[in-house]
Amino acid sequence: MASFLSTEASAAEVQFSKARLKLGSTTLAIELAETSAQLERGLMFRKELTESGGMLFVYKREAPLTFWMKNTFIPLSIGFFNAKKELIDIQDMEPVKSEMQAQVPTYESRGAAQYALEVRQGWFERHNIKVKTKFALEKEKARP
Repeated sequence: MASFLSTEASAAEVQFSKARLKLGSTTLAIELAETSAQLERGLMFRKELTESGGMLFVYKREAPLTFWMKNTFIPLSIGFFNAKKELIDIQDMEPVKSEMQAQVPTYESRGAAQYALEVRQGWFERHNIKVKTKFALEKEKARP
């Protein structure tokens, strides 16, 4: 969601690996966006997201991150985390009304971030997650 879809990301369905993310006293079943195609696709074209679900965007290094809601129909909240996996910023993001919407708002982290977690809008508030909270990640093991 941070840039326009490349041919690779739009040509075929993008697959995401799964993980468990513990934040505060809550554990989420998340999808990981780590490759260029995954980072570009994000939660585009989805119609729903469970309360215990989300997507973690993982970047190689800290930098100011900018996200947009192009082709994203779910109201989301985004948490930006630094390299120490510490929450530095939370913002609510409004969904688009159609795939044809030309003006799409952008959301920029209020500091350098290496991770961004998208969840249902209001999730951080409902689960009393505040700035400075750290997350722990447990990747699912590949099945033989």
